[in-house]
Amino acid sequence: MVRVQEIPIQAIRRPLFRQNDQTKVAALMDSIAQIGLQEPIDVLEVDGQFYGFSGCHRYEACSRLGHETILCRVRRAPRSVLQRHLA
Repeated sequence: MVRVQEIPIQAIRRPLFRQNDQTKVAALMDSIAQIGLQEPIDVLEVDGQFYGFSGCHRYEACSRLGHETILCRVRRAPRSVLQRHLA
């Protein structure tokens, strides 16, 4: 089951490093500042912890804008699913 909710940015772990396109981040910052975040990022909830593997540009844009929370599509998953994402 998937739910959509605001989650504190600081509560989302991003275990995989991704190099973001800074031009895209800047464009998203402009858009989000004007009209808000239109598409939630996807996170896994495993044992009460949130893990983000996608939405890297949106996550960075919201962080740099100083947002305390970010809209997320949350899917609960067992630790085995998390391990597959980390492999």
